[in-house]
Amino acid sequence: MKTKSLILTGLLAFAAALTPAAFAGGTLTPVGSPHAPIQIRSHQVNVTINNGFAQTEVLQTFFNPNPTDLEALYVFPVPKSASLSEVTITSGEKTLNGEVLPKKEAETIYEEEKSKGNDAGLTTKNGYQNYEFKITPVRANAETQLRFVYYQPLEIDTGVGRYVYPLEEGGTDEVAKSFWQPAHSTVEGRFAINVTLKSAWPVADVRVPGFENATVTNKLDAGHYTLSLDRTGAKLDRDFVLYYRLADNLPGRVEVIPYRADKSKPGTFMMVVTPGIDLQPITSADYTYVLDVSGSMQGKIATLANGISQALGQMRPADRFRIITFNNNATEILGWTTATPENVANATTLVKAMQPNGGTNIYAGLQLALKNLDADRASSVVLVTDGVTNEGIVDPAKFHALLKQQDVRFFGFLMGNNANWPLMRAMGDATGGFYTGVSNSDDIVGQLLLAKSKIAFESLHDASFKFTGARVSETTGDLPQKIYRGQQLVIFGRYDGAGPATVSLKARLTGEDKTYTTTFNFPEVDTDNPEIERLWALAQIEQIELKEAIGQMPASESKDAIISLGVTYQLVTDHTAMLVLDDATHASRGIDRKNQQRTATERTAQSVRSSRPVKSYQVDAQQPTYSAPAPHVSHSGGGGGGGALDRKDIVMLAVIIGLVGGAYAGRQAMKRKSDKE
Repeated sequence: MKTKSLILTGLLAFAAALTPAAFAGGTLTPVGSPHAPIQIRSHQVNVTINNGFAQTEVLQTFFNPNPTDLEALYVFPVPKSASLSEVTITSGEKTLNGEVLPKKEAETIYEEEKSKGNDAGLTTKNGYQNYEFKITPVRANAETQLRFVYYQPLEIDTGVGRYVYPLEEGGTDEVAKSFWQPAHSTVEGRFAINVTLKSAWPVADVRVPGFENATVTNKLDAGHYTLSLDRTGAKLDRDFVLYYRLADNLPGRVEVIPYRADKSKPGTFMMVVTPGIDLQPITSADYTYVLDVSGSMQGKIATLANGISQALGQMRPADRFRIITFNNNATEILGWTTATPENVANATTLVKAMQPNGGTNIYAGLQLALKNLDADRASSVVLVTDGVTNEGIVDPAKFHALLKQQDVRFFGFLMGNNANWPLMRAMGDATGGFYTGVSNSDDIVGQLLLAKSKIAFESLHDASFKFTGARVSETTGDLPQKIYRGQQLVIFGRYDGAGPATVSLKARLTGEDKTYTTTFNFPEVDTDNPEIERLWALAQIEQIELKEAIGQMPASESKDAIISLGVTYQLVTDHTAMLVLDDATHASRGIDRKNQQRTATERTAQSVRSSRPVKSYQVDAQQPTYSAPAPHVSHSGGGGGGGALDRKDIVMLAVIIGLVGGAYAGRQAMKRKSDKE
């Protein structure tokens, strides 16, 4: 039986043409009115990318031009799988540092300190949307400095690494925007982003879309670059995206980054697996277009029809297509048919006749898309939406159960910094699917190249990793189900005892069992990367949240587990918060300075790493796990190839951009209309 492909495309839009005047992230907003907006005197971002994860340090200086002290709210989008580790507030000669506590306890203490007129801060997580930093008081006619640090794992996709510093659409939601006074989002002084990139593997090129001329790039070594962007009077309404492309013909490989402070304690590791496997192209397929025709699509139907006409006209004779639309409900307006000129014209007429209205029922669209699929053909389902489901079934557990009913190939692309990652994670877990975020500042053609490498090629099925020879426990990412071409996998876990361990990847490819194995050593002590502990804990939290979302863990049990991990490893979650106080107040309230100790350990390790050449963590160099090189985006054929774009791909890109861009622009128009009302 052929496996079907489910492509979930969320707001894959034009970067320049469709960029809205969005509410920007990285801004400090006074609570209450009428008050003049708080000014941003400077905004500096320092990024270090080193062997599989990134550290981002944000430093901002604000100025309160009002004659009175204020409480202010700072909002920052939640990057995917980011662990917020430090928050520091400096006002005058006073410095406040953060410690993570259970959320209710932290909120109570913050309100008590605020009522006394004392300096305090509070950082909470607003679901998958953003972090909220409350600061009190922001002194009248004075500057306040805010510093925070977060870590996140970065994966290489078909030889290309990608880092995003999110700013666009990073503000509060529509309800909050109608309550809080809009923030001042222009930096009065200096806006700077400094990036240090260290890779154990040669880097062929780096790119910052939209800032090519403004970015100063220095190549210090084959895998060592620095980049700096320095501007004055910049608006904080556009993401900073960095691509770095590794050299071609690098081996498939296994890398293990360990951390163990003491041999009497368990160790933690991050394993990065880059398969080198010869996956072949899929020769024919069915395509289901699932189009959002909710009210936000007003004025975009003709554009959609023209794009579909061009795309269908370029399909191969063996390909078929159908069209499903959804708003409050879903309807199949055209069944399976071949892409003849007559059928294309008919499809165009049908799409032009659609009348956009109603809400967004993604579940109904997916439910209908998964019906009447041919078991003997590879099927691709292209869902065009922004991922905001507000009608019908919205429970992630229901989405999970729906997608579990069939063995489909699932690909998700989410646009925007408030994307619903938990829902996407549930759908990906059900199918072994691949999903990623897309920014308006991305190279869209490049994103399509990376997507094509997965959509148009075979995948490994029933994939799982198994560890032997060592006591490995509490792993995440070791049951991927499917592995797609060019996909890099990240596994976190704990280990007890040092010595040899064997990891085996078992999977099926075109009906045959495949096993890929390597043996390596866990160290007794390795203190180079203490940040791995926080990343491991966050991966555990995400796994717990997923289990709760799909009904595999009671909410009360999930909450207790998340609080325990959040406090132990000092992570801001939905159930924990970071309380920011001066040292004397922390001491008077008897708050355990766990974060102070942890950040001191991390800073010491970072200082040591910064003065050393980048270290390779490959564990299978002597006995390679894979016989083929890792797939690379520059290749055009099978084996390690990446699948170059042909004319059909360019047209397919045009229709997806047109469809999703229309949805995005339509939603922004509706939001602007709502704001005016």
